[in-house]
Amino acid sequence: MTQGRLIAVVGPSGVGKDSVMRGIHDVMPDTHLVRRVITRAPDQGGEDYDAVSVPEFQDMAANGAFAVHWGAHGLYYGIPQNVRYQLNKGTHCLANFSRKALLAGADAFPGLIILNITAKPETLAQRLAARGRETEDEITARLAQASKPLPTGLEVIHLCNDGSLSQTVARGVAQLQPASV
Repeated sequence: MTQGRLIAVVGPSGVGKDSVMRGIHDVMPDTHLVRRVITRAPDQGGEDYDAVSVPEFQDMAANGAFAVHWGAHGLYYGIPQNVRYQLNKGTHCLANFSRKALLAGADAFPGLIILNITAKPETLAQRLAARGRETEDEITARLAQASKPLPTGLEVIHLCNDGSLSQTVARGVAQLQPASV
């Protein structure tokens, strides 16, 4: 059986990572959407995630519950070890990732692919304001991080999400077809 590959979906806040991931999964239902553990209050929209407190997260991290974990924007995020089960049975997995955790991801998941989603700054600002999770200052801080470069030496697929979601998903699926994954 062929090993599945982890597809680390990255991009600035507001770029539409979760929407694109759901759209790709709808078209490619054999992919697995990784459910992250986050120190965010439950039911704040966007992705499906497991909400935990900071002490719970720290305990989980100390006990090896995560394949990769990181902190960003005052929160902690973890990719659970159980993703390895899906990969070992040959399933490709989509995981919302942080650009700063990509090198750790590449160490943890041989064959890691990065799906780098981009959008114009004005598109990002509109989307961040519309989701209503951040203050104006937090939005400004997130926009300042939008153009951070990716680490070199990794397999990266670039995908612009300035148009319609359906067009972006169609382009993403074409780039992630089994021949290239």
